[in-house]
Amino acid sequence: MGSIIKVDHLSYVYNPGMPNAVTALDDVSFEVEEGDFVGIIGATGSGKSTLVHLLDRLYDLPEGSGTITIGGVDIRHMKRKSLRRQIGLVLQEPFLFSQTVGENICAVRPDAENEAMRRAAAIACVDEAISTFPQGYDTVVGERGVTLSGGQKQRVAIARMLMQQAPIMVFDDSLSAVDAETDAKIRTALRDTLHSATVLLISHRVTTLMQADRILVLDGGRVSALGTHRELIQQPGIYRDIYDIQMRSDDRALVEEGGNA
Repeated sequence: MGSIIKVDHLSYVYNPGMPNAVTALDDVSFEVEEGDFVGIIGATGSGKSTLVHLLDRLYDLPEGSGTITIGGVDIRHMKRKSLRRQIGLVLQEPFLFSQTVGENICAVRPDAENEAMRRAAAIACVDEAISTFPQGYDTVVGERGVTLSGGQKQRVAIARMLMQQAPIMVFDDSLSAVDAETDAKIRTALRDTLHSATVLLISHRVTTLMQADRILVLDGGRVSALGTHRELIQQPGIYRDIYDIQMRSDDRALVEEGGNA
């Protein structure tokens, strides 16, 4: 399999030329092969979200700032609609419409059958919660999903993205509001279901990323390290520091089991 995503010498500055200019990404390069599961980790402000926002063209990349290609095509030469058919994106703070739960999940496929909707919700580990709502999938979630918890909103958004059936799926810290056990269940369901999809998953949890094919570590907008979980914990650096901290946290048991929970 060849590279489906190639990031080449990518740099991005917020407010360029201004006194408050901030370099979010600085000469970032890496490749993702078709079907890979790549984790992305780093401190707040390390450039993780900027990277995926550029990939989905939520921000436009200026000329001379490096390139992002998908299937060998520079994304700047792709229409946004075409690009976003290829990329499913779930943000940390997802947007939900003031409609029913079912309509939110099926927003990208309004003619989908209930069975497909329920299957996507089950993979996202939200089907059981929805069944407890007063009108089930016909429950209106309220403006921006205010009637749902943060974790429920994230899981409904994940189900909606799964309905899109995009070949590239990007999770921008979109498991942050769920507990570690539910996080593990969702990842297991995704692994068992999305055999051909290419997945980029941002997380602050080592346990969320340790089964990834490779993990990209960002520090101050630069690539600090790139490797498997086992490779990264055997060398000094940010990833091992995060691992050591989480070994002393409630995630200890999950980490010691190798992330298979």
